[in-house]
Amino acid sequence: MTQVPHVYHIIPKADWDVAQQEGVYTPVSIQTEGFIHCSNLLQVLGSANLFFKGQTDLLLLKIEVAKLQEKLVYENTTGGTELFPHLYGKLNLEAVNHVYTLDTHEDGSFMLPQELNH
Repeated sequence: MTQVPHVYHIIPKADWDVAQQEGVYTPVSIQTEGFIHCSNLLQVLGSANLFFKGQTDLLLLKIEVAKLQEKLVYENTTGGTELFPHLYGKLNLEAVNHVYTLDTHEDGSFMLPQELNH
C-alpha cells in the first residue's frame, strides 16, 4: 500500500480534552486490541457511520504520518480485504495537525468537514 501523508482518527471531544491535558492520547483500544483505529480519508465516513452512528460531540483528528512516534500498520483485522491504518502505541499530539468537528446530516449520517471535501 502506498504511504499516505495523513491518516484520521475519530474521537469523542471529552477524550480529546483528556489527551490534551495529559499530553498524549492513549485510548482503551490500546489495552483491548493493541492499537488505535485510524482511517484514510476515503474510509472516514464509512467508519463513522458504522461505529459512531447516533453519537454527538465527535472530532476528527488529522494525523501527520511522518510525525508519528509509534508504528503505523495497514491491515485488516476483521477478515475483509480493505486495509485500515492501525497505530500500535500511543498518539503523540504533535502528530495531530488539525482537529475538525464531525457533523451530521439531518438523517444522522456523518459528513466530512468542508475543508476535506475535494
